[in-house]
Amino acid sequence: MSLLPPDSQIAAKIWASPNHGERKGLVDALVLHYTGMDSAIAALQWLCNPLSEVSCHYFVFEDGRVLQLVPEARRAWHAGRGLWADETDMNSRSIGIEIVNPGHAGGAPPFPDAQVRATIALCRDIVARHAISPQRVLAHSDIAPGRKQDPGEFFPWQQLHLAGIGHLVPPHPVSGGRFLGLGDQGAPVAALQAMLALYGYGIIASGLFDAHTQGVVTAFQRHFRPARVDGVADVSSVSTLRDLIAALPANPRPENFWPAKPRPAHPAMPSGDQ
Repeated sequence: MSLLPPDSQIAAKIWASPNHGERKGLVDALVLHYTGMDSAIAALQWLCNPLSEVSCHYFVFEDGRVLQLVPEARRAWHAGRGLWADETDMNSRSIGIEIVNPGHAGGAPPFPDAQVRATIALCRDIVARHAISPQRVLAHSDIAPGRKQDPGEFFPWQQLHLAGIGHLVPPHPVSGGRFLGLGDQGAPVAALQAMLALYGYGIIASGLFDAHTQGVVTAFQRHFRPARVDGVADVSSVSTLRDLIAALPANPRPENFWPAKPRPAHPAMPSGDQ
């Protein structure tokens, strides 16, 4: 614990974690996590245990209480091996918030209203003070697809967006039509990969829909098209991605990345964190 005031007025007090280091860049991103553990106390103890080599800047309890674990000026160890918009050291560029929730392994319970309200207030304060752009408010799964699932498709991204936090467009409804899945290859796959990379995901336009591409599509769906999370690039997912890119400032036209008449796609056959 510390007698110093927290960086954010939303935090009740400081509960210091030893797991942090020197920043190597300016803060320009916010990364949201769920704790993924059975209890808040177990998660808090783990984040403050020097043997865990993990931490975060803020910790949000189910009842809305907020603690600060690491000073914002320091590099907390929350993002791990992550990549966004060609940045490989997301710990140096981001503020990390851990939100108490057992996650997918714990049955994916809803986030309580008090917790959501506190998270919104905390996020609004952080993005305002650091001038973080909406498209840089990210899920842990966005920067570590295939490795992380949090905060998950059940996280209330829409509520945050309505409060002015994050980048979102209305997702296209799930329907039929052409789709791309594991094992597909060619120009349509390369176009999909180029669009995902343009938005920020760590992927190259290889033209092969491999396991990594499936993981990236899954991460995209968790955040932006949560109605069905299956890693298949269906019309709904691709159309939602196109709308997101179109809503970015000074972006190329997304239709330039997606061929008008792609070939038919065959059906698809799913640590320390410094």
